[in-house]
Amino acid sequence: MSTITVGLVSDTHSFLDDELVELFEDRADHIIHAGDIGDPAILDRLQQVAPTTAVRGNIDGGELRFLPLEEIVELGGRRIAVLHIAGSPRRPRKAARELIARKRPDVIVVGHSHIPVVGKVGDTLWINPGAAGRHGFHTERTAALLHIDPDGQLEMDRVVLGSRSTQH
Repeated sequence: MSTITVGLVSDTHSFLDDELVELFEDRADHIIHAGDIGDPAILDRLQQVAPTTAVRGNIDGGELRFLPLEEIVELGGRRIAVLHIAGSPRRPRKAARELIARKRPDVIVVGHSHIPVVGKVGDTLWINPGAAGRHGFHTERTAALLHIDPDGQLEMDRVVLGSRSTQH
Protein backbone atom coordinates (compact mmCIF):
# COMPACT_ATOMS: atom_id res chain seq x y z
CA MET A 1 0.00 0.00 0.00
CA SER A 2 1.29 3.46 -0.83
CA THR A 3 0.58 6.96 0.42
CA ILE A 4 -2.80 8.35 -0.68
CA THR A 5 -2.94 12.04 -1.50
CA VAL A 6 -6.24 13.88 -1.26
CA GLY A 7 -6.71 17.26 -2.90
CA LEU A 8 -8.71 19.58 -0.63
CA VAL A 9 -10.52 22.57 -2.09
CA SER A 10 -13.39 24.82 -1.09
CA ASP A 11 -15.14 28.02 -2.09
CA THR A 12 -14.27 28.02 -5.78
CA HIS A 13 -17.31 30.24 -6.48
CA SER A 14 -17.40 29.28 -10.20
CA PHE A 15 -13.62 29.66 -10.72
CA LEU A 16 -11.23 26.73 -11.09
CA ASP A 17 -7.55 27.62 -11.37
CA ASP A 18 -5.67 25.70 -14.10
CA GLU A 19 -2.66 25.53 -11.76
CA LEU A 20 -4.76 23.71 -9.17
CA VAL A 21 -6.10 21.29 -11.77
CA GLU A 22 -2.53 20.51 -12.89
CA LEU A 23 -1.40 19.99 -9.29
CA PHE A 24 -4.30 17.64 -8.59
CA GLU A 25 -3.63 15.78 -11.87
CA ASP A 26 -0.03 15.21 -10.77
CA ARG A 27 -0.62 14.42 -7.11
CA ALA A 28 -4.24 13.69 -6.09
CA ASP A 29 -5.70 10.20 -5.81
CA HIS A 30 -9.01 11.68 -4.63
CA ILE A 31 -10.42 15.22 -4.41
CA ILE A 32 -12.69 16.69 -1.74
CA HIS A 33 -14.60 19.91 -2.45
CA ALA A 34 -16.08 21.40 0.73
CA GLY A 35 -18.79 23.46 -0.96
CA ASP A 36 -19.56 26.80 -2.60
CA ILE A 37 -18.69 25.24 -5.94
CA GLY A 38 -20.73 27.72 -7.94
CA ASP A 39 -20.69 25.97 -11.31
CA PRO A 40 -21.38 22.27 -11.99
CA ALA A 41 -18.64 22.32 -14.65
CA ILE A 42 -16.09 22.58 -11.82
CA LEU A 43 -17.18 19.23 -10.40
CA ASP A 44 -17.20 17.73 -13.90
CA ARG A 45 -13.60 18.89 -14.42
CA LEU A 46 -12.45 17.64 -11.01
CA GLN A 47 -14.07 14.25 -11.66
CA GLN A 48 -11.96 13.99 -14.83
CA VAL A 49 -8.85 14.40 -12.66
CA ALA A 50 -9.70 12.02 -9.78
CA PRO A 51 -12.73 10.62 -7.94
CA THR A 52 -14.34 13.63 -6.25
CA THR A 53 -16.44 13.94 -3.11
CA ALA A 54 -18.36 17.21 -2.75
CA VAL A 55 -20.92 18.82 -0.49
CA ARG A 56 -23.35 21.66 -1.14
CA GLY A 57 -22.40 25.13 0.01
CA ASN A 58 -24.71 28.02 0.74
CA ILE A 59 -24.30 29.48 -2.80
CA ASP A 60 -24.84 26.17 -4.59
CA GLY A 61 -28.17 26.26 -6.40
CA GLY A 62 -29.41 24.80 -9.66
CA GLU A 63 -28.28 21.21 -10.13
CA LEU A 64 -25.74 21.67 -7.30
CA ARG A 65 -28.63 21.96 -4.83
CA PHE A 66 -28.90 18.16 -4.99
CA LEU A 67 -25.47 17.66 -3.42
CA PRO A 68 -25.54 16.44 0.19
CA LEU A 69 -24.91 18.89 3.04
CA GLU A 70 -22.48 16.44 4.60
CA GLU A 71 -20.51 13.48 3.33
CA ILE A 72 -18.23 10.76 4.70
CA VAL A 73 -15.50 9.11 2.65
CA GLU A 74 -12.97 6.48 3.74
CA LEU A 75 -9.52 6.83 2.22
CA GLY A 76 -6.34 5.07 3.27
CA GLY A 77 -8.08 3.61 6.30
CA ARG A 78 -9.11 7.08 7.51
CA ARG A 79 -12.66 8.34 7.82
CA ILE A 80 -13.02 11.86 6.41
CA ALA A 81 -16.12 14.00 6.98
CA VAL A 82 -16.99 16.94 4.71
CA LEU A 83 -19.24 19.87 5.69
CA HIS A 84 -19.42 23.38 4.28
CA ILE A 85 -20.56 25.63 7.15
CA ALA A 86 -18.86 24.39 10.30
CA GLY A 87 -17.46 27.30 12.32
CA SER A 88 -13.92 26.90 13.58
CA PRO A 89 -12.10 24.31 15.68
CA ARG A 90 -12.34 26.65 18.67
CA ARG A 91 -16.06 27.27 18.11
CA PRO A 92 -17.53 24.48 15.98
CA ARG A 93 -21.14 25.01 14.97
CA LYS A 94 -23.80 22.57 16.11
CA ALA A 95 -23.87 20.73 12.74
CA ALA A 96 -20.10 20.13 12.93
CA ARG A 97 -20.24 18.99 16.56
CA GLU A 98 -23.09 16.59 15.76
CA LEU A 99 -21.37 15.22 12.64
CA ILE A 100 -18.17 14.58 14.60
CA ALA A 101 -20.10 12.91 17.45
CA ARG A 102 -22.22 10.80 15.08
CA LYS A 103 -19.57 9.66 12.58
CA ARG A 104 -16.34 9.90 14.63
CA PRO A 105 -14.20 10.98 11.65
CA ASP A 106 -10.42 11.12 11.77
CA VAL A 107 -10.57 14.31 9.69
CA ILE A 108 -13.23 16.92 8.94
CA VAL A 109 -12.82 19.11 5.86
CA VAL A 110 -14.82 22.34 5.95
CA GLY A 111 -15.19 25.57 3.99
CA HIS A 112 -17.28 28.76 4.07
CA SER A 113 -15.02 31.08 6.08
CA HIS A 114 -12.41 31.46 3.29
CA ILE A 115 -9.79 31.22 6.06
CA PRO A 116 -7.24 28.37 5.94
CA VAL A 117 -7.26 26.60 9.32
CA VAL A 118 -5.79 23.41 10.73
CA GLY A 119 -6.83 22.42 14.23
CA LYS A 120 -8.32 19.69 16.37
CA VAL A 121 -11.76 19.03 17.80
CA GLY A 122 -11.25 16.19 20.23
CA ASP A 123 -9.45 13.49 18.23
CA THR A 124 -10.65 14.86 14.87
CA LEU A 125 -8.25 16.83 12.66
CA TRP A 126 -10.06 19.94 11.37
CA ILE A 127 -8.97 21.31 7.98
CA ASN A 128 -10.30 24.33 6.14
CA PRO A 129 -8.26 24.61 2.93
CA GLY A 130 -9.33 28.24 2.51
CA ALA A 131 -10.91 29.65 -0.64
CA ALA A 132 -9.65 28.73 -4.11
CA GLY A 133 -11.97 31.10 -5.97
CA ARG A 134 -11.91 34.80 -6.71
CA HIS A 135 -15.12 35.79 -4.89
CA GLY A 136 -14.93 36.85 -1.24
CA PHE A 137 -12.86 38.88 1.17
CA HIS A 138 -9.78 36.65 1.21
CA THR A 139 -6.63 38.11 -0.32
CA GLU A 140 -4.88 34.83 -1.14
CA ARG A 141 -6.39 31.82 -2.92
CA THR A 142 -5.50 28.53 -1.23
CA ALA A 143 -6.14 24.78 -1.27
CA ALA A 144 -4.38 21.82 0.38
CA LEU A 145 -3.03 18.32 -0.12
CA LEU A 146 -3.65 15.75 2.60
CA HIS A 147 -1.28 12.77 2.58
CA ILE A 148 -2.33 9.52 4.27
CA ASP A 149 0.64 7.16 4.58
CA PRO A 150 0.25 3.36 4.69
CA ASP A 151 0.30 3.45 8.51
CA GLY A 152 -2.52 6.01 8.55
CA GLN A 153 -0.29 8.93 9.51
CA LEU A 154 -1.51 12.29 8.20
CA GLU A 155 0.50 15.14 6.71
CA MET A 156 -0.77 18.21 4.95
CA ASP A 157 0.68 20.67 2.45
CA ARG A 158 -0.86 24.08 2.02
CA VAL A 159 -1.22 25.16 -1.61
CA VAL A 160 -0.99 28.88 -2.36
CA LEU A 161 -2.55 29.75 -5.72
CA GLY A 162 -1.85 33.47 -5.71
CA SER A 163 -3.77 36.64 -5.13
CA ARG A 164 -7.56 36.56 -5.28
CA SER A 165 -7.41 39.24 -7.98
CA THR A 166 -4.60 37.73 -10.06
CA GLN A 167 -5.57 37.08 -13.68
CA HIS A 168 -3.92 34.27 -15.62
